[in-house]
Amino acid sequence: MKIALASDHAGFHLKAALLAHLKTLGYETADLGTDSPDRPVDYPDFAAKAAGAVLSGAAQRAIVVCGSGVGACVAANKIRGIRAGLCHDTYSAHQGVEHDDINILCLGARIIGSALAFEIAGAFAAARFSGEERHQKRLDKIEKLEKGE
Repeated sequence: MKIALASDHAGFHLKAALLAHLKTLGYETADLGTDSPDRPVDYPDFAAKAAGAVLSGAAQRAIVVCGSGVGACVAANKIRGIRAGLCHDTYSAHQGVEHDDINILCLGARIIGSALAFEIAGAFAAARFSGEERHQKRLDKIEKLEKGE
């Protein structure tokens, strides 16, 4: 599985650590930036890059890191076809994929440390959508919401 990672300046160091960690787990990764913790950038730009990678098929999933994770999650969820989840625990990360088919994980670099982020990212990457009827029914409703129906 290929996982794209992106961050703003606040998430730069955690993103870099996650890139290395996910490679040790056998995942192919793509670094979508930013390339410096010293130059302020805007998280919506990097959430959009991650969403673009997922929607184009360049990556199966993505992880976006900003200071709290909240802004990146809000921005990513504005893009049709993206289901981003802000997860700071492993249960939400795997359950978000299994039940809600999230395709972007958002993390807050100022909220959690790298060890927990590694566990969360691993749970997110390893999880698969269950495809159960009740979960698919809910996803269908989400798609209708996106279309304004």
